[in-house]
Amino acid sequence: MRAAPAEDGPARLPRGLKVEGRVLFLARDPELVRRQLQGEDLSWTAEGPGAFPLRDDISTDEITPATICYYYDETLGDFPYTGLRCGDQSPVGRGQVRAGGFAVSVSGKRRGKGSSREQAPYAEWCAGVRVVIAENIERIYAENCRNLGILTSTDFRLIDRIRRGETLSLDDFTQGLDPVSRDVVEFGGLYNYNRARLQGLVEPPPVRTPRRAMTLAERIIARRVVTDLAAGRVGVEAVRPGDGVFVRADLRFSHEYVTPMASIFFERLCGEDARVNDPASVLFFRDHLTFLDEAMSEENRARGLLEVASGLARRQEAFARRQGVRLHGEVPGLKGSEGICHSIVCERYARPGAVVIGSDSHTPHSGAVGSLAFGVGTTALFNSWITRDVRITVPSTVRVDLRGRLRAGVTAKDVMLELLRRPYVKEGRAIGAVVEYAGEAVAGLSIDDRATLTNMAAEVGAFTGIVAPDARTVDFLVSARGMGRGEAEALCRGLRGDPGAEVAHEVVIDASRLGPMVALPGDPGNGVPLEELGEVPIEIAYGGSCTAGKTADMDLYAAVLREGLARGLRVAPGVSFWIQYGSQAVKRYCEARGHVEVFQQAGARVIEPSCGACINAGPGVSTRPDQVTVSAINRNFPGRSGPGRMYLASPCTV
Repeated sequence: MRAAPAEDGPARLPRGLKVEGRVLFLARDPELVRRQLQGEDLSWTAEGPGAFPLRDDISTDEITPATICYYYDETLGDFPYTGLRCGDQSPVGRGQVRAGGFAVSVSGKRRGKGSSREQAPYAEWCAGVRVVIAENIERIYAENCRNLGILTSTDFRLIDRIRRGETLSLDDFTQGLDPVSRDVVEFGGLYNYNRARLQGLVEPPPVRTPRRAMTLAERIIARRVVTDLAAGRVGVEAVRPGDGVFVRADLRFSHEYVTPMASIFFERLCGEDARVNDPASVLFFRDHLTFLDEAMSEENRARGLLEVASGLARRQEAFARRQGVRLHGEVPGLKGSEGICHSIVCERYARPGAVVIGSDSHTPHSGAVGSLAFGVGTTALFNSWITRDVRITVPSTVRVDLRGRLRAGVTAKDVMLELLRRPYVKEGRAIGAVVEYAGEAVAGLSIDDRATLTNMAAEVGAFTGIVAPDARTVDFLVSARGMGRGEAEALCRGLRGDPGAEVAHEVVIDASRLGPMVALPGDPGNGVPLEELGEVPIEIAYGGSCTAGKTADMDLYAAVLREGLARGLRVAPGVSFWIQYGSQAVKRYCEARGHVEVFQQAGARVIEPSCGACINAGPGVSTRPDQVTVSAINRNFPGRSGPGRMYLASPCTV
């Protein structure tokens, strides 16, 4: 199904195509999955996904567990779905999908949620999967599939047609897509499309949306729409949801989990001597795996995975040196890093009104300062190194109106756990939307606390999260960046939605009525009020990550521990409590305010900045299925932070 090469440039796929291969249903019942892997083709009707229950909420962590992502080549094809949990079992073993001859993979709601890792669909591609069908599909995962050339659909009627050997129309996989996304599919992937675009063989249709009231996100997008790639012209009068456009990125960043795979694609397709377009607006980070040796199991060490993972850092460092790209790496003399990528981007680089793209699903972190910041996959990233722009379909906006003020001890994390359990979000109806946070409670939040809201737009499945810049944003730019007040005010001026701008939905939350929340193991959407939980014995408590390793979070840990010390309390015997900084700036803040001494006196173990436990790669991970963790990270998908059971909570609750 790949486009045939043509002398004058990339070719489109044929209009009619046959999908040759078996159909793999990712069922809830592990025995049904095993029977398919052993050669049985399950019966199916076109009635929809109710013939037998399919797995919902399959995360990219389950498609390719973290340890598998240390590979960034065709080896990934041995591993798709090896992290898939069906009940309490993992029915898929190494190499079974590839050996089974499966060309189609079918599941239920919210396919591909979580991490933006393109290793997930690339593993499927390398194993032979060419079509993904699900009730609804998360934005980044769907884009990654299309960028690689995997066809996606929510039409379950295609299953019977594929099994009958019918010739399908390419239109079956492009219905509802904007013209640019449709062209990407028809060219067999984003790189082929961009080759044709650079050769003048295809170009995005001009935006013809007339002047209209726009949301904040639409206003930023309109300013950055690329109208002439060769001449570098950007900006249109207006956009509306559904417009397919390329937008100029002000900042592009990636970390060692993704840069190596992107660099391989870049050099294979563009040549060893190719150079990144405008390297001054590109950043690399070594932030995900600096503590991996303290968390990797003996089994994985024996498989050679520690050395494989170490190669990621070496590959990124060499590529950064060749390309003249700044690398925020490890700190000499310390174990750890300068900081988590999106934490540093928000602290030091992101500006109101800027377009920021990153290789991490939590790139929306920088929406706290009014940037349009969103995660992209490997193919979109390396294509941006060529063109300096990125393809998007203008998203709709969901407004979250936080009315009233939060009570003491109730935090932005509690707001997110409440939002994630709302049916509109849990059913996937906010997938791909911009979540704009507004209201009295938001106005009262610091930039750090706003970053918790925007960061966890990733768990909503949203395109991004954003807060309109205001006086607090100006104060942050002045105090944290050393910017002149006049310059800061000018950057923020006019960055808000128009009166009467259309939104797809509004979620109203009475912040004054919220109490502490906890998400039960398995999914961030499993939120319940803490008071309803009862007593849960724990072995591990973890405070840190991009979501909960900021200065405001450290203040909360310190406040609770100070109160405990005043009562003669310390961390309980048998409990490990880890506190990990999000950046070196946060560490310096804690040192200056005496927080570090409080942490240590209370019995907490303090860790240098890195991602760590959040991706099963540092202190604080569970090591046994029966271990219970309470954590302030952003997601608790199966296997995300070890084999144990993880409850998500705020820094105060942790």
